[in-house]
Amino acid sequence: MTYESADSPRGGVRRRAVLGGAAAAAAGLALAGCGDDGDAPRERRKGQKITLTFWSWVPGIDRPVDLWNRTHPEVQVKVEKVSAVNGEQYAKMHAAVKAGNPPDLGQIEFPVIPGFLLDGGLRDLAPLGAARHRDAFFAWQWRQSVFGSGIYAIPQASGPMGLFVRQDLFDRWGIPVPRTWDAYEAAAEEVRRHGAWIETFAPTNGNRFAGLAWQAGAKWYATHGDTWVVHLDDAPTRRVADYWEQLVRRKLVKTIPDRRDAWYKDIQTGAIPAWVGASWGDALLAGNAPGTKGKWRAAPLPQWQPGGRAYANWGGSTTAVFAKASYPKDALDFAVWLNTDPGSIALLLQGGYGFPSAKAGYAATALDADKDFFGGQPYSRVFADAGAHVDTSWQWGPGVDTLFQRLGDAFTDALADGSSFRSVLTKVQRQTVSDLRDKGLKAESGR
Repeated sequence: MTYESADSPRGGVRRRAVLGGAAAAAAGLALAGCGDDGDAPRERRKGQKITLTFWSWVPGIDRPVDLWNRTHPEVQVKVEKVSAVNGEQYAKMHAAVKAGNPPDLGQIEFPVIPGFLLDGGLRDLAPLGAARHRDAFFAWQWRQSVFGSGIYAIPQASGPMGLFVRQDLFDRWGIPVPRTWDAYEAAAEEVRRHGAWIETFAPTNGNRFAGLAWQAGAKWYATHGDTWVVHLDDAPTRRVADYWEQLVRRKLVKTIPDRRDAWYKDIQTGAIPAWVGASWGDALLAGNAPGTKGKWRAAPLPQWQPGGRAYANWGGSTTAVFAKASYPKDALDFAVWLNTDPGSIALLLQGGYGFPSAKAGYAATALDADKDFFGGQPYSRVFADAGAHVDTSWQWGPGVDTLFQRLGDAFTDALADGSSFRSVLTKVQRQTVSDLRDKGLKAESGR
């Protein structure tokens, strides 16, 4: 690739080259000229004291950062908490990138990394030696931040999906914990007879919907040569959309947003006795429904086929270094330490940040941070098994944060006007292709 993007920052990446090259690389084609072409990394002098800024929403992130600051007096890290509601953190980060004043580091989920590459917002860490840390992490999670020959973040945690259940209520009502989606529907019918709703279909939660489609075998992004191919309206995703639409139409589920005040109230009162969530949901439930301690259990994600072992990931995040980081080598050192140091991992686990991306540095029992809340269940085994069977062929593409917003808008409209969920998929696929083309990328709808 020989062209330069006019909006590429010095010290950043050529956004169209990286994402177009990533498409080519994903298709097995040669990649050239798509690395970091900006200023040489700024070097910290021996004995020089610096401060790096870090934007994150991870619960308890201050504690490992405090540990770093105590043990690394020359490189201090200042945390600024950002809201993770409806993508507010990313809107703020994108705005900061465009204004030229981003933080040094940021908490960025796997799906939205390509969007920051389109902004030219992330530092390619490969020239700084990031590859030498690759084997410390699970391979599929490491690959989430690799595009072409560039490495754009250090993985922190994943979010294998499962089902959280109020076991006391299911037992009282004589409802077996569902192992298939057919059984889940039957359970929803029984729960409704007792005046509750098994779950909510949260219309604005595109991230969870993506995970459900992932489990069903969907492949939303693919590549053909240097072209991104969008398959949002594929058969597996239609199956998921049809399934949840009929639950909604039959009023077997609510349609309120999850992880908001009304939802937390329903979780605490038993009005919603189950939640299709992810491994990091243990801390969320324990922290927001303390009165239900001991009553919850974790179970595997319901399967489309009896005896199946198809799983997916919801969320998963990284520690990324922004292109304008003042001292990128020191920022990289912090990102690696944060996500591999045993002391740091222990503190992150206590905060409930999810399943570590690091292969070592923690004991399996440490993953059951809220064991008492789950009635003594070693619940991490459920998510460990799910994580071992996640379909790692799933690929995220550019513009996912916008895609999630469009899904939220379209599902909200469909609930209001009664249009089909399939029409949501058709509409958002068309919009996504248009969005990618508007960003200067080659894109087409899957057939």
